Amino acid sequence: METQDLRNAGLKVTHPRMRILELLEASKPRHMTAEDIYRHLGGQGDEIGLATVYRVLTQFEAAGLVLKHNFEGGHAVYELDRGQHHDHMVDVDTGKVIEFQSSEIEQLQQRIATEHGCEIVDHSLVLYVRKKK
Repeated sequence: METQDLRNAGLKVTHPRMRILELLEASKPRHMTAEDIYRHLGGQGDEIGLATVYRVLTQFEAAGLVLKHNFEGGHAVYELDRGQHHDHMVDVDTGKVIEFQSSEIEQLQQRIATEHGCEIVDHSLVLYVRKKK
């Protein structure tokens, strides 16, 4: 499947692209920094440099294969664009990213935009949270 994804995006199939795409598809957590990807690949015996990881992620983002998020207080994180909208919560103490979907929030956003004579073309919702004690 990965080979076809790359070709569909207009990218040549190369070893670094294949390995990074495979890692992103299998990764838990789904949000990884370029450094996380670099470390995982190195731990699996791949000699793919950090500059190559950044270059491939930039290409993937431009091709619409990955989404890049710049959450406050942290590095950019990447996740595969699976075509399904979701929002995020970021734990300010641990940096853990939690994905969630809420039809109520989506409907409220649509209603607010409509009330202002607008239509939503894209949006991002990030809640910064802390576990209750």
